[in-house]
Amino acid sequence: MPVFLVPDMTCDGCVRAVTNAVKAVDGAAVVRADLATKRVEIDSTAAAPALAEAVRDAGFTVEAA
Repeated sequence: MPVFLVPDMTCDGCVRAVTNAVKAVDGAAVVRADLATKRVEIDSTAAAPALAEAVRDAGFTVEAA
C-alpha cells in the first residue's frame, strides 16, 4: 500500500483532486487522505510511481512517507 506525504494538500478540494488523480490511474483504488498530517494512503494494484506521478500531474508535491 503506497503512502505519500502531500504537503500542498490544504483543503477538502485538494483531497478531492488527489483522489481523482489516483482514480484516473486505478478506478478501484481506495484513497485515505488526512489533512492534518498531509498523509495519503492508497490501496491500489497500480504501481506506486504511477500513482505519485498522477498526483504530481494534478499540481501537488509528493514525498515518501
